[in-house]
Amino acid sequence: MSLRINDTAPNFTAETTQGTINFHEWIGDGWAILFSHPKDFTPVCTTELGYVAKLVPEFQKRNCKVIGLSVDPVESHHKWEGDIEETQGFKVTYPMIGDPELKVAKLYDMLPSDAGETSEGRTAANNATVRTVFIVGPDKKIKLMLIYPMTTGRNFDEVMRVLDSMQLTAKHQVATPVNWTSGNDVIIVPAVTDEMAKEKYPEGWKTVKPYLRLVKQPK
Repeated sequence: MSLRINDTAPNFTAETTQGTINFHEWIGDGWAILFSHPKDFTPVCTTELGYVAKLVPEFQKRNCKVIGLSVDPVESHHKWEGDIEETQGFKVTYPMIGDPELKVAKLYDMLPSDAGETSEGRTAANNATVRTVFIVGPDKKIKLMLIYPMTTGRNFDEVMRVLDSMQLTAKHQVATPVNWTSGNDVIIVPAVTDEMAKEKYPEGWKTVKPYLRLVKQPK
């Protein structure tokens, strides 16, 4: 099954380092980030998991849960958590999904259906495609997918930036321009006429082109 933005995130029940979860129930009425890893005890992923552990309080402020996935058993994840805290300086406080039968990896189209039914004997290279970040909204729809190569660490500051943008634009009729960060001007979407914009933004806006109107970020 090929997944796209705005598809419903496939639901599943799985064992994690914090017990059994039903994914949709675990998300609840907030946002969620699911990020996957090709193998436990891999160097790049170790740095990523540690950095995400550092960012957990920031994600919590945004009503966003974080969950990791690696195609290894939960017992292996628990051992890996010790290495992550030792080397990165932050304790992993979010759950990590065990996927030893590759069910979730296949469900999310990160591995082909003929990849087998066990993680045993598989290497990080075999699982190279299990390097995806999914952001799921409160409606359980996929809002973002980022797929990275194994040798390139993911930029979770960028994931945070996109989350800020999506939460802002879900609430207001605006879009965010290139390289936008929280606090910068935003774009009034074309669906909002100038007459409507006058009511929303009585202090005015900057018209660069009729289709490109910049305004201060709504609170």
